Amino acid sequence: MEYAISENVIAGNVMSRRASYMYGNLLPKDPKGQVGAGLGQTTSADVPTLIKPTDTITHTGQRMVVDGLEIEFQLTPGTEAPAEMNFLFPQRRALCMAENVSHNMHNLYTLRGAIVRNPKVWAHYINEAIELFDGRYDAIFSSHHWPTWGAEAGVEYLKKQRDMYKYLHDETMRLANQGHTLLEIPEIVESQLPADLFNVWYNRGYYGTVSHNVKAVYQHYLGFFDGNPANLHPLPPQEAGQKYVEFMGGAENLLAKAHESFDKGEYRWVAQVVNHLVFADPDNKAARDLQADTLEQLGYQAESGPWRNFYLSAAKELRDGVIDLGAPKTASPDVIKAMSLEMFFDLLAVRLIGPNAAGRVIILNARFTDSNEQYVLTVENGVLNYAKGKQSAQADATLTMTRAALNEVVLGEATLAEKTAVGEAQIEGNPEKLLEFLSLLDTFEFWFNIVTP
Repeated sequence: MEYAISENVIAGNVMSRRASYMYGNLLPKDPKGQVGAGLGQTTSADVPTLIKPTDTITHTGQRMVVDGLEIEFQLTPGTEAPAEMNFLFPQRRALCMAENVSHNMHNLYTLRGAIVRNPKVWAHYINEAIELFDGRYDAIFSSHHWPTWGAEAGVEYLKKQRDMYKYLHDETMRLANQGHTLLEIPEIVESQLPADLFNVWYNRGYYGTVSHNVKAVYQHYLGFFDGNPANLHPLPPQEAGQKYVEFMGGAENLLAKAHESFDKGEYRWVAQVVNHLVFADPDNKAARDLQADTLEQLGYQAESGPWRNFYLSAAKELRDGVIDLGAPKTASPDVIKAMSLEMFFDLLAVRLIGPNAAGRVIILNARFTDSNEQYVLTVENGVLNYAKGKQSAQADATLTMTRAALNEVVLGEATLAEKTAVGEAQIEGNPEKLLEFLSLLDTFEFWFNIVTP
């Protein structure tokens, strides 16, 4: 439950905005637009719902009977998801490998943004499944894809998926230990892939790719910095773009050379070069059009669904601008209700505008009568801290309400002032300090620019 909710809290806005590129939500569903998401067709556009579980799986080997069907579980934390599990239906001789094994290469890093997954751990748990469920299944299925029939084919499937993730991990770190860097290693690995492992249909990069998965392994161990101090503190894109354009002899000269490279099919290079002009002069229509044309060509060539969708979504945004279709409701009623108060206060801490809060001290007590929880919130040194199970005698104000009433306020169904007016919330002490705190909270615009400044 913690991981199901938390991914949509701290980085929820930016992750969802990038997901609109990854899944091609703004693209037409046609041969020149969105043709799938790689792992499946697309994501749901409706409100996400959530049912809180009544039982918890705590260990590998745990068994449970659900509606007469026996299930045996294998916990696989830190694989495709921070909390993940495989499970066997022994009566049916069917093994579900969740998203740990699928008919494509999965993501070690997802382009929408998420915590990097560890392929060494991933491979370990697939290997554990091979041993744990040996001889006990006739079919393997997963969360998104069709079954693999037969024990012999199933074992081969598991072994090759295991070895794919293990190869990406081990080869990346072998090259890293030779001094190769984040941008160099993917090119080397891709040029030397073992055909018997990576030409197998279910190991192809329809979703994850060798390129960004290798970068994920590097990031997991070594972070963003490649060790070259020239890359330690580069100029931000807009400022760097202006200087690149000047060095290249101006916009007209840059575009002329970029068109020559485009005609040669050097699309990766054109995208890299023209991006500098787009950030230096975002109103330059010729630059935006050429960049859009280039990204389209890269999209049409992409084997990965998310890569295609990213390229084509960017091309559309360069031509049409950012179109506000309303923010998706990732924070749905079910998600808000399931969010712990700690997660809610963590989100408030992220929303606190640090520079505006600097120099202020605000202490607030919060009491929730239906859940019998209480907290002290302290704004000091430009940050928000909170303590559970405490109240401060020095508090500027004390807010008392139900968690249900808080949910309505968060969902926009009511304001705090309305809840106070009808007696569903009470403020003791200095209400101006509570208003001061609320005035320090930022709001997040969903439709921010991605391919322009």
